[in-house]
Amino acid sequence: VSARCCSRRLQRALTDLGADLPYAQAMDKMVEHYGVVIAESTIRRITLEHAQAIEQRSQGRPQGLPKAVAPGQTFIAEMDGTMVPTVRSDATQGDRRKGKSVQWQEAKVSLAHVAGSKELSYAATLLGDVDTAGKQLRACAKRAGFGKGHRVHGVGDGAPWIAKQVRQRFGSQGSYLLDFYHVCDYLGAAASAIESQSAAQQAWLGKQKERLKTQGLGALLNELQAHLEPSQTPDDDAPVRQCWRYLGQRQDQLDYEGAISQGLPIGSGEIESAHRYVVQKRLKLPGAWWTAANAQSMLALRVNRANDEWQSYWATNYRYAA
Repeated sequence: VSARCCSRRLQRALTDLGADLPYAQAMDKMVEHYGVVIAESTIRRITLEHAQAIEQRSQGRPQGLPKAVAPGQTFIAEMDGTMVPTVRSDATQGDRRKGKSVQWQEAKVSLAHVAGSKELSYAATLLGDVDTAGKQLRACAKRAGFGKGHRVHGVGDGAPWIAKQVRQRFGSQGSYLLDFYHVCDYLGAAASAIESQSAAQQAWLGKQKERLKTQGLGALLNELQAHLEPSQTPDDDAPVRQCWRYLGQRQDQLDYEGAISQGLPIGSGEIESAHRYVVQKRLKLPGAWWTAANAQSMLALRVNRANDEWQSYWATNYRYAA
């Protein structure tokens, strides 16, 4: 006689908890809420089984039918990377607990939605390259309803691969705007080098922000150029030069006045938040140990839930009968 393992309803409860909590805490929650004692190892196994099934089902792309969106709409598309710790074991060690080493790998997260809408479509990859992330960004936009007659307003930091993927995936239908608050970090460092007093620094910084928002980039670059450090000064000690070069190389990504006039975001706060509640909330817990493959599967599981595909998965895919 052998047990049938866990019922469908029990598997769902275990996976629900395992997707959000460390498995030991999920075990305690099962006792607290259901009065059922389930081993931590069982919760881990079942959660990862469903995470792997979701990863295979999605193949790294959002599921579901595209929404119908009227022509002329603008879509917001954002993409960014966040570092996740993964563990590699030494295969020569008989005890897998020995010889572990930690690597930091970049989880690339994408989102898209119609401007003004709160219905976001997400995707993420840990093991995929930047081209995979770009395809996911396009898939997010399509799932949100993007098509002919639409435009994409991309926002992100200064990483060249992000702007490149927006250009490649959306072509003439897309544009890319450098995150305003990321730019302000460079300006703030330059302000500290140019002005010695705190009040003067804030006044200088406020003036340059206003220039950025009113097509005054030329005047801003001239202002920075007048205060460039000597050429022999190392880059790490030359914040004015860093800022001048950073902005000068990205002049086509600084149309803040155009974005503001259209009511479009100038900051990438949505993707920054997505890092926290999609990725970091589960994959960057203190003391958590993930293999790269398991981290990728858990990421797929959390994206599935963020995309409200949880009900659909359980309605059509499960391992054991109820």
